[in-house]
Amino acid sequence: MSFDEEESFEHTLLVVREVTVYKIPPRSTSGGYKCGEWLQSDKIWSGRLRVVSCKDRCEIRLEDPNSAELFAACFIYPGQRESSVEPALDSSRYFVLKIEDGNGKHAFIGLGFNERNEAFDFNVALSDHDKYVSRENEKEASEKNATDSLIDIHPAVNHRLKEGETIRINIQPKPSSGTGMLSAAALSGAILKPNTLCLAPPPAGSGKIRSPLPPPPNDPAAARMTSTSQGVGQRAPTENTRQTDPLTNFSQLERNLPASGSGSRKTTASGWAAF
Repeated sequence: MSFDEEESFEHTLLVVREVTVYKIPPRSTSGGYKCGEWLQSDKIWSGRLRVVSCKDRCEIRLEDPNSAELFAACFIYPGQRESSVEPALDSSRYFVLKIEDGNGKHAFIGLGFNERNEAFDFNVALSDHDKYVSRENEKEASEKNATDSLIDIHPAVNHRLKEGETIRINIQPKPSSGTGMLSAAALSGAILKPNTLCLAPPPAGSGKIRSPLPPPPNDPAAARMTSTSQGVGQRAPTENTRQTDPLTNFSQLERNLPASGSGSRKTTASGWAAF
């Protein structure tokens, strides 16, 4: 939560039921104040102390424990703690506060705690407030740097046409011939006539499918097929020798021709007929 959001909020950091306020003499040396110089007759007030965090300012309020009436207030602004609250040189239970009346006037008074742990808690409360302010300042600085580092690369531009403005668009006609890289005919042919895949016909077989693997040696069916093929092969030459071509058988032709003398018989002996 940022300081602007906490402007109307107050955080009580410490409450001490009883403290003592002294009237102190002017500082004798530049070294600091000593509580041993404060006399018991210089005691001017006794009451409750509250440490309150208001935005980036810390307030030390001295109040009446019964009526909560404010007796005095010490304002600690960022970076001014040493000038507003100063510890005594000779005791850790005593401090010197710079109080203000709100009209620009200020005075220094002595503050004493009854116990050391109360004085210790008082110092811790002031340190916690300083750390809180430091964290808030760093957070705001980082957010500011992150916002500044963002660059609007594409600023918003109004591209709408103003009244009376027109746009002219030149559209080139489509080429009627195939002068371009892809003509209309080529495109239509590529779409309507896709390339067909041509496969070669299978090779002509011998009519008999041979098994790539030989039959087992003891197969009876294979033995019968082998013996049958051998018998056919042996009988084939005999039948071929018995068959003769009638055009080359001249002996049959000579029997059917009439006899024509010895001269003609001699000529026909060579295989030719004389008419």
